[in-house]
Amino acid sequence: MTIRQPRILHVLDHSLPLQSGYAFRTRAILKAQQAMGYDVMGVTGLRHYAKGPRIEESAGLVFHRSTGLAKGPPVWREWNEVNAFERGIEAVLERWRPDVLHAHSPALCGAAALRVARRHAIPLVYEIRAFWEDAAVGNGTGREGSAKYRLTRWLEERVIAGADAVVTICEGLRSDLLARGTPAHKVTVMPNGVDLSLFGKPVWRNAALARELGFEVDGRTCPVIGFIGSFYDYEGLDELIAAMPRILARQPDARLLLVGGGPRAEALRAQAQASPAAHAIRFVGRVPHDEVERYYALTDVLAYPRKRSRLTDLVTPLKPLEAMAQGKLVAASDVGGHRELVEHGRTGVLFTPDDPAACAEAIAKLLEQRDSWPAYRSAGLAHVRERHDWSVNARRYRDVYQMLAPPFLEKGLTVAA
Repeated sequence: MTIRQPRILHVLDHSLPLQSGYAFRTRAILKAQQAMGYDVMGVTGLRHYAKGPRIEESAGLVFHRSTGLAKGPPVWREWNEVNAFERGIEAVLERWRPDVLHAHSPALCGAAALRVARRHAIPLVYEIRAFWEDAAVGNGTGREGSAKYRLTRWLEERVIAGADAVVTICEGLRSDLLARGTPAHKVTVMPNGVDLSLFGKPVWRNAALARELGFEVDGRTCPVIGFIGSFYDYEGLDELIAAMPRILARQPDARLLLVGGGPRAEALRAQAQASPAAHAIRFVGRVPHDEVERYYALTDVLAYPRKRSRLTDLVTPLKPLEAMAQGKLVAASDVGGHRELVEHGRTGVLFTPDDPAACAEAIAKLLEQRDSWPAYRSAGLAHVRERHDWSVNARRYRDVYQMLAPPFLEKGLTVAA
């Protein structure tokens, strides 16, 4: 007889080697669970569009790829997508029997996993990273209250009702689920986190890169405000660009560094070119994930001017935590998702959302108060280490899994040699 490690199959929209916040959170979860002694594997749906083998290894993790086509009009197309994903999960089960299915939003992943879990009597955990009907509104691909919005919400509620346990990334999402009638004992919060083994040691500032970007004036190093991420409308980058003339009035050498891309990229570039602060704004575009730290190292303040919406009030972003882990100052709009991460006056500063003047005031004041920077940096890093380090937070999954399948998950499963 031998003892094998408990097996967790993660059901995912997409994964590495694609680069996204979703893929990086997945990587952090699976690596942390490996370190805890679990045997983990991932299976992705049809929305993992990167070309590659049917079974792919990335970052020491194994991912199976579902195949098929999802054609037809709306609803029918999504139905075909769930069917193809279900077959992909079943293909994994033919050779690797998991003790728990752990599906991650969107609801299409949960719907496919729910069918398989019930057919094979496997416990199902459903993890909600955002309500995808709200995310669609935020990124401009959906409209609140539309038929698609209501259908997406209905499907997610069906998955939530069928799952054995539900995990969310923040209190905002948890509170919304409880208000809809989800039993409190069924919901666990697993906060966004940072893998400090990868992101907790800031790199040195590259002086040549700083000069190339024009971050020196007459031999003086410019204070740099940065944003590194996706350019969606809800991120409020138009408000940040609009704030720059006011910031320059108080900090003439200040510069704004925008790293990333997305649906709003062209409009933001046009806005910046037309601004009286155009000379102080730099767009870099998307950069490989292994180069991101080079740009963090150039910044003093990371700005997150998210607009107020249902999405931004309910969902916590990852980027402010990465900034704190890099020892950077954080200035963020006062929306619900930011309030869960940033304590005003201690780990960062909050300002009124949708208000360029308030954004400018908060950032300019922070740049003026250099004596306060060490305290902000120290408090921010301590906050991440104490409450958002994946190596610590991932232990909460053990409590969820053991609640569902304790004989398998407490000491491993005894199997025939």
